[in-house]
Amino acid sequence: MKMGQLTSSKSTVVPQQEASNALVGVLDPNEPLSAPIVSSYNDRIRPLLDAIDRLRELMVMEEGIQLPTIVVVGDQSSGKSSVLESLAGISLPRGQGICTRVPLIMRLQHHSDPQPVLSLEFSDQVVPTDEDHISEAINEATERIAGNGKGISNNPITLVVKKKGVPDLTMVDLPGITRVPVHGQPDNIYEQTRDIIMEYITPEESIILNVLSASVDFTTCESIRMSQSVDKTGERTIAVVTKADRAPEGLLEKVTADDVNIGLGYVCVRNRIGNESYEEARMEEATLFKTHPLLSKIDKSIVGIPVLAQKLVQIQATSIARNLPEIVKKINDKLNSYVAELSRLPKHLSSVAEATTAFMQIVGLAKESLRKILIRGEFEEYPDDKKMHCSARLVEMLNKFSDELHSYAESDRTRDFLMDEIKILEETKDISLPNFLPRTAFLSILQRKVKEISGMPIEFVDKLWNYVEQVVMIVLMHHVGDYYQLQLSTRRAANNLIAKMKEKSIKWMEEVVEMEMVTDYTCNPEYISEWNKLMAQQDSFISGAFDENRITCSIKLEGFGDIEVGHLKQYAHLLEQAFDLRMRMTAYWKLVLRRLVDSMALHLQLSVKNLVNKDLEFEIVNELFGSNVGGIERFMEESPSIASKRSKLNKSILKLKGCKDVVANIFDRIVAHAD
Repeated sequence: MKMGQLTSSKSTVVPQQEASNALVGVLDPNEPLSAPIVSSYNDRIRPLLDAIDRLRELMVMEEGIQLPTIVVVGDQSSGKSSVLESLAGISLPRGQGICTRVPLIMRLQHHSDPQPVLSLEFSDQVVPTDEDHISEAINEATERIAGNGKGISNNPITLVVKKKGVPDLTMVDLPGITRVPVHGQPDNIYEQTRDIIMEYITPEESIILNVLSASVDFTTCESIRMSQSVDKTGERTIAVVTKADRAPEGLLEKVTADDVNIGLGYVCVRNRIGNESYEEARMEEATLFKTHPLLSKIDKSIVGIPVLAQKLVQIQATSIARNLPEIVKKINDKLNSYVAELSRLPKHLSSVAEATTAFMQIVGLAKESLRKILIRGEFEEYPDDKKMHCSARLVEMLNKFSDELHSYAESDRTRDFLMDEIKILEETKDISLPNFLPRTAFLSILQRKVKEISGMPIEFVDKLWNYVEQVVMIVLMHHVGDYYQLQLSTRRAANNLIAKMKEKSIKWMEEVVEMEMVTDYTCNPEYISEWNKLMAQQDSFISGAFDENRITCSIKLEGFGDIEVGHLKQYAHLLEQAFDLRMRMTAYWKLVLRRLVDSMALHLQLSVKNLVNKDLEFEIVNELFGSNVGGIERFMEESPSIASKRSKLNKSILKLKGCKDVVANIFDRIVAHAD
């Protein structure tokens, strides 16, 4: 069905606005109805009203789709119940305080059978009743919904009145507005009442029937203030002035001046008194407005219950015709939206075969995503999340690690120059030929330097795997987040695997550090090249250190800077060996630091490759299927949030499909009427 059109069963296409106007448009607003309350107009608008009532029964308003509704509001004791009684021809609950404690949806329907049919609908129940017991039945239903006290509730009761002579109307009667709680009412009774009223009158589709007592100043009425807050121009507000016989003075001026913007006009009525029948009350009302010296001056087009009924029927029909096309559009839009949203939910798994297939697909997709971002350096799946551009971030981490190692090693390179080497040489003297460099001296210095930085590689391994763990978790949860049990198993598996790999890497790095402390070895020719370059400065450095004619006590040494040499003169016998030892260590230490960084990079690449290609899948499978409880069957269980969302969407879709059928049927009837 196309938006803006609806095809009838006769294959006739009618634009919706044109079709919805087909029934109401045939009435001349100035044409008097064939009877004060009942007319053939009822038969013409009945299909539209039935459709709206059926949509209300289907609770389409719960889906955010508002329906044209006549909402009856008024201050407490304004005479709301009397007006509704006169329209429906039945007696409603009376008493002190708030009589209406829950929203009362009144569905009035004229039918030719002289025997009235009345029923109450609430809490998924339908309770038949009759005119003699309707008041008692409403009170009982109210007590079941709102309790035995005097509190109020927002859960509605629907009263269906099928009776000869009543207008075809659907209205919602709301609790009367009161500011002072009576005994048994909550202290915030005004706020509760206000909230219910505002909920009903705020939608643009609502028609506000404001019931006012003739004896009050309209400008100070609380119900007027509420309606003006949502309908400033009054274009959807009609006012009923009750008790005209009790306060006739100035009433004409009130309804003609219109100081409170009642766009749909006023209707003045006389309330039924005592044991008057409804027919007698209408006759008395007609006589009052015809003969009373003040009230007779009010225009006859705005007085009397029959006029009110006629106006409400016309206003209701016009509102329905105006809003029905938009309602149809909203139903279709909502339905399409919910169907699309449901299709985006993970497939509900109903068999072991489906669960196994889904599991394999999910793990495969997760592994491929991890290969892209951790191994191949691709990040199109996360273009805007720089944290997930893993190759770049890992290189940055390795570079920072390298910088931190070199910065730590190069601190204080010129302070007490050669003193560490001299002290070591003095303690490693041996009975041997002179000028031989003791290897134990070199190893002692090497071990001390390695020990000083030994914690840094371990800390880096921890940071590295923490980052990898974050990335792996984000990718896995993206792929398995819709399956509750798989999400739990995958999270545990990934946590366990990363913990094991981190532990393995730490042990490996501890071994690398230990190897650097055990021996000194390299086949890298850069060591000899760098050592020769540094040793080329030995003669000039030593001669400068003992030059008595030097003005300053420092010597500039390439690769080190300005060196204070005054403290070295007393160690002339060890200076050549100390210098040689320092230059050997300087050349070798560069290779040690580079080796730590390079080996860490290689180890990382291998570990991540094994994690993605082998270990992760094995760990997940073992976690999910290794236990004796559930296995793949656990995988079929949806998360509570997904299950709840699926259930809610299915209910809404079923409801909206029913609503779509309702409006389709009504347009079929309109087409048939037009033919």
